[in-house]
Amino acid sequence: MTKEKLLKKDLFGEVWVLTSQDGRAIVRDTAPAPGWTRWLARALLRREARVLRAVSGIADVPRIERVARDRLERAYIDGAPMQEARPEDPAFFRAAARLLRRLHAANVVHNDLAKEPNILVQPSGRPAFIDFQLAWAAPRRNALFRLLAYEDLRHLLKHKRTYCPQELTARERQILSNPSLPSRAFRRTVKPLYLLITRRLLGWSDREGAADRGRLP
Repeated sequence: MTKEKLLKKDLFGEVWVLTSQDGRAIVRDTAPAPGWTRWLARALLRREARVLRAVSGIADVPRIERVARDRLERAYIDGAPMQEARPEDPAFFRAAARLLRRLHAANVVHNDLAKEPNILVQPSGRPAFIDFQLAWAAPRRNALFRLLAYEDLRHLLKHKRTYCPQELTARERQILSNPSLPSRAFRRTVKPLYLLITRRLLGWSDREGAADRGRLP
């Protein structure tokens, strides 16, 4: 396979689109990461590999192809990031909710659905979830798992409120108005520091910093 396009380069390495006669793939390479962050980059890569194995039977999530100490290769999913596609069809959000339930049934929480680029609109109109670097394959469905699953759902509903607000049910509005206690604490304490690092130092926003998530030109 040959490198077609560099999609992202940060403190955790590089993300490339690879091409071959069989098509495209995405590779996350931690070898270029600085020495002081490479250990964390490798830990996140191993974590992502565990999660992708746990969801290997679920459609519309990346399929793991190969994994090594510094490289994780996954299948390419064609689609436009949510902020570009701007899905307004209620069927899209019903399908996204079903996909999220399948993840949770596999004891996996995504943990990063707040970012619109992590949700793709495929050419068929189906949703796809990508970038499982922060996801968690839980050994059991304990209180922490249920809390994180609730936050997954709440973040998905926030996107529905943005693009398809007229379709929100009373129950969904109630969920949106009731973030979990850790979520409220995060917004007051950790989030300001997170925004300082990602937006001011790294130049990211919630819709950026992850160019491996969208359709190639």
